[in-house]
Amino acid sequence: MSNYSSRPDRENGGISILIVDDDALNLKLFASILARRGYRVLLAMDAERGLELARQEQPDLIVMDIQLPGMSGLDAARQLKAEAETAAIPVIIATAFLVDEEQIRASACDRYLPKPFATADLISAIDTLVARAGSAAAA
Repeated sequence: MSNYSSRPDRENGGISILIVDDDALNLKLFASILARRGYRVLLAMDAERGLELARQEQPDLIVMDIQLPGMSGLDAARQLKAEAETAAIPVIIATAFLVDEEQIRASACDRYLPKPFATADLISAIDTLVARAGSAAAA
């Protein structure tokens, strides 16, 4: 899967979010919620495609599951945070897999949302991290 909606101009307020999840229903749900809020949504069903899209598209934020085929979401997040071109992209781990705080800190993820979660919690986490990233980029 790739782009869910057309690419708006970032300079005119377009914000892109990459969703990495191997569950097609989760991808569809996340994409629907975020597209309705005006976000440009990119989709990947595995970590390798997620890494590729992150490098190519430079999304403003990534929401990633942990249990992915091939490579775990935590390993992918560590890789993103270790690369200069993707290190500043905020990463939210959204998973039903139980994770302790040490694993999240070790992966350098910015937020952990245990599934199931309320849509309002997802939107709040995204809005907070996108605003924080925008402030850091402007500084």
